[in-house]
Amino acid sequence: MNIRQARPADLERLMEIFDEARYTISLLGIDQWQDGYPSRSVIEQDIELGQSYCIDADDKLCGTMVLILDGEPTYDRIYDGEWLTGSNTKNYLAIHRVAISVDCRGKGISTKMIQDASNFARRFGKTSLRIDTHHGNVVMRRMLEKNGFQYCGVIYLESGASRVAYEKIL
Repeated sequence: MNIRQARPADLERLMEIFDEARYTISLLGIDQWQDGYPSRSVIEQDIELGQSYCIDADDKLCGTMVLILDGEPTYDRIYDGEWLTGSNTKNYLAIHRVAISVDCRGKGISTKMIQDASNFARRFGKTSLRIDTHHGNVVMRRMLEKNGFQYCGVIYLESGASRVAYEKIL
C-alpha cells in the first residue's frame, strides 16, 4: 500500500468510491453525504489544491482522504468538550472526506491512511490530527477510536449541522 497525491486522472474512480461511501452511510440511516456531497467540483478543487490523497493497494485506487495543513474554521469552536491540544492552536492536521472502496474494506486501508496522515503531519511540525464525523456514523467512529483518536466534543459545520469531533496527539 502506498499513499500519493490524487491526480485529475483519478477523478472518475474517486467519484465511484464516494458513491459507494454514500450508499454505505445511507444503510446506517443517517443523512451524512446524502445530498451528493462531496460533489465533483469539490473533489476537483481538492485535487487542484493538492489536498486530496489516494491509497493504492493491489494495483488499484482503494481509498482517499483530504489533508488540510492550515486549520479548519469549523474547529475554532468546540462544544460539550475540548480539544486535547487546546482551542487556540492551528498546530494540527485536519482530515476530511475519508472513503474506502467497498472491495478494499477490511484490509487495513484505514489504519494505513491514519499512519500516513500522521507521518505527513509530523513532517510539517503538526502535533495532532483532528477529524469530525456524523454522530450516527458508528463505522467511522469505531475506526477513529481503534486508531488512537479520542472523542473531544461537538463542532458545527457552516450549514449548522453538528458533528462529533476527534483528536489524536502525535
